[in-house]
This record gives sequence, structure tokens and C-alpha cells, in this order.
Amino acid sequence: MRSVQALAVAVLSVLTISDVSRAAEPKSGGIFRIYHRDSPGSASIHEGATYSVNIPFMPIFNNLVIFDQHIAQNSASTIRPELAESWAWSGDNKTLTFKLRKDVKWHDGKPFTAADVKCTFDMLMGKSQQKFRQNPRKSWYDQVEEVTTNGDYEASFKLKRPQPALLSLLASGYSPVYPCHVSPAEMRTKPIGTGPFKFVEFKANESIKLTKNPDYFKKGLPYLDGIEFTIIPNRSTAILGFVSGKFDMTFPTEVSIPLLKDVKSQDPTAVCVVEPNNVSTNIIINSTAPPFNNLDIRRALALALDRKAFIQIMFEGQGDIGGTMEPAPDGLWAMPKDMLESIPGYGPDVEKNREEARKLMQKAGYGPDKHLQIKVSTRNIAVYRDPAIILIDQIKSIYIDAELDVVDTAQWFPKIARKDYSLGLNLTGNAVDEPDQSFYENYACGSERNYTNYCNKDIEKLFDQQSEETNLDKRKKLVWEIDKKLQEDVARPIIFHARTGTCWKPYVKNVTIMSNSSYNGYRYEDVWLDK
Repeated sequence: MRSVQALAVAVLSVLTISDVSRAAEPKSGGIFRIYHRDSPGSASIHEGATYSVNIPFMPIFNNLVIFDQHIAQNSASTIRPELAESWAWSGDNKTLTFKLRKDVKWHDGKPFTAADVKCTFDMLMGKSQQKFRQNPRKSWYDQVEEVTTNGDYEASFKLKRPQPALLSLLASGYSPVYPCHVSPAEMRTKPIGTGPFKFVEFKANESIKLTKNPDYFKKGLPYLDGIEFTIIPNRSTAILGFVSGKFDMTFPTEVSIPLLKDVKSQDPTAVCVVEPNNVSTNIIINSTAPPFNNLDIRRALALALDRKAFIQIMFEGQGDIGGTMEPAPDGLWAMPKDMLESIPGYGPDVEKNREEARKLMQKAGYGPDKHLQIKVSTRNIAVYRDPAIILIDQIKSIYIDAELDVVDTAQWFPKIARKDYSLGLNLTGNAVDEPDQSFYENYACGSERNYTNYCNKDIEKLFDQQSEETNLDKRKKLVWEIDKKLQEDVARPIIFHARTGTCWKPYVKNVTIMSNSSYNGYRYEDVWLDK
């Protein structure tokens, strides 16, 4: 992992993972205590669109394959087998076959087989009688014709066309295998998996508790006896709990830069890292309803943004400006800087951009004597509310008067999926640093997570073109072209990409924080407490 710039050398020492020594002999036992930023809508990862679900419930599950959990930057070269023993592509690159482990049991004692793989992905593709209530990643599998089985321990994904990225999508922390014999409704409240920890209880707005799976197929793991998440929506209160010793670790990638300084000043022994987390803060616009069905108003919004001011206010300068894909060097698909700055609104002269925005607003019928009155909807947690307040302040400069409309987590994603909003401040977490995931999930016509109703069939053709491309350099150039067009079309204006902190006590061993995906599937299976 790359070194992280110190925030304030005199006050704060931020460590990289390589600086944190790992003792040779792990110890078994202990309950790992973490606070949770809010109450998830359910326990079902496949129905969730936030890592508020992913973080506490991924320890219950396994994937077919997963990114190496101790290499900070996810890439195709870091994919490792998990429920699968091995995998192989056919000669035409249209069939991906997995040989499965034979020693895996579900937490209720039933054997894991290829039928569970088929059931899981049939549900995700909408091909089974049982349906997910929400299915935000259905678009990931649009190119899968069918999933077939050959006996109990072989499963194949047969594709309509080559899609090299499929393996990376299957390695994300949002791709667990579900049991065939448990209904989607049961998975929302009492999930059953094959993972290192078993579900105990989920009390909404209070806590989530997991216990060690003594029959885990990875022998000797997990080291911990259990994990307890205490739900504390107020970040300052949660941080005080960590400093006082109530918690062993903060909610991953949730500590702001100012709060991280507070942690280090009050508990100098705390181990803290700051990493990009592949989460963009962006504006979602209901582009099919007035007033934002007017392209001039959408373009004015994008031109009004002072991105550096957001980053300075929220992160003391530690954030990144980019397009849809995560900025370099952590992001592997980022547009070159000169290409990014050629996009309207990304140039350094903010006042010049805003003057152009005011002209567009006047063309649309607004001006000094007639302001546009709107609501800015956002989720009721700090990482959403804080930038929404800054946004409201910035768009005053272009004759827009906005009121903040906060929405509880359980209602937020269903609300915006219904397009029941006008303008929103949203955070888009990408489950893997992979263009297929980002483009199809967030911008394809008809995708459940395309919250803006953006639909451009010409760009979708480019989505397919880059998805099939096996030459990495050619694919990158196509990805840059697509990303540039998405920004020029004001599809979902990207304000900034966050860098955020995670802290843990020095007795917590073997933690890795990923640098290009918070949704990496981390399940604490080899974390241990040296108390």
C-alpha cells in the first residue's frame, strides 16, 4: 500500500498498513467491537445499495472468488479462489467454469453445492420464481445467458458475448453466494451463509451481532469469537466511544479528517489510515421531470461547482477531483488530467464557469429577480448531509434557492430508485474498480441504480465496446472517452472522490483497508486481538 500523506505532522501520524507490524502468532478469542454509522434497511447484501449492509453482513458469507484481502489495491491479478477451487475460460471466452470446494456447509448444516450458485445468480438475473425486493446489481449479469451445473461441484456462466470483467464482478464484496433452501425474505432478517461468522441478531437502530462459525472450511479461522456492531448515527458520539475504549475499531472509512485528528490527539496509540475509498459524492438529477428536464439548467448546475472548496471544507484538502471512475493513482481507469480539465466545469476558473452558468439560467427564465426554488434531497447521515449543505450554498450563486430534505437510510435508496425526488446529493460507492460495474449499474438505460433516468443509446454501445475489449490500452482509451461524455452530458455530476479514515486500537491485528473499494468483501476472518 502506498504511503499516506501526514495530515498535520506535529499532531498526527498516519500509518500505512506496512507500518503496522503483524505478530507471528495469532491469538484466538475475543469479541471484536465496532460502531456502525446507521441502521441498515435489511440484512440482505444482494438487495442493498449501501455498504451499511455490506460491512456488517459480509462476514456471514463467501464468494466464488474474492480479491486478496491483504493487497490494498484490487485488480484482476489479485483475485483468489474461495468457494471455487479453480476457474477457467473456454477458448471463445464465452464460458467461465468454476470447480467448487466439496467441504463447505451452510450455517444450518446443509451442504453447499453448485445448485446454490445457480440459484443465487438466477435470482440476480430475475430468472427464478423467487424474487429480490430490490435488485440494484441486476445489470452486472446482463451478458450472462445462463448458469449451468455439472454435478454438485461444477458451475458454469455462459455468456452472450465475451466479458473479461465478469470475474472481477464476482470477486466484489457484493457477490456472495446465497443458499437455495432459504427464501429472500428470510435472508433479510436471519441470513444464512457459509462464512467465518454466523448471524445472531439484528436489532434495528441498536446492534448487529455475529458469532464464530466453528465449522468454517478455512481451518483455524476465524480467530475472533464474534463481532458486535453498535449502531450510533452521530459520528462525534461514536468517535468518543472509540477513544474511551468502548470500541476496538471505527466504522471502516467513515472517519472524517478533522475527527481523525481528534482521535489521534486523544488516543495517540490508535492506528489510523487514510485511503481513497472509490466513493464519489455526486449530484443526482431527475432529468425527466421539470425543471431539470431542461438541459441548460442541468449544465448550469455542473458549471456552478467549486470542487476544491468542497474538498477543502470537508477533508482539509485531502480528496480527489475526477469523473465517474476513481482518480489515479489508486484508480486504474482514471482520465488523464488534461482530458478531465477540458470538460466544462472542471477548469480552474470557478467564477468564469459560474458566469456561464448564470447565462444558462437566464436563458431558462431565471435571474436575479426570479430564483428557482427546489429541495435538495439526501440521506440522513453526515457524509451526505455535510456536502448537501455546501451544495445548497454554492448554487445560490446561479439563482437557485434550495431547501435541505433529509431521508432516513431505510427509505433513501427505494425513494431515489422510484425517482421520487427532483435534485439529490448522493454518494455512489463502487463495489469494484471496474468500468463494467460503474457504467452499466449507474448509467445504463433501465438499470435500477440509474437514479437520474439518464439514457443514451449511443453511449451504451460504447459500454459494450469497452466491455468486450481484451486489449487493456485500447479499453482504457474507450473508458476515458465514455467517462468524458458522461460528464459533458451532465448524467450525474461528480463533485469529488473522498479520502476517509479508519482507526483501530493497537491490539487489533491484521487489518487491511482497501484503497480502491470499500466494498471489497472484508470479513475479519483472520483479524485477531492481542490483548
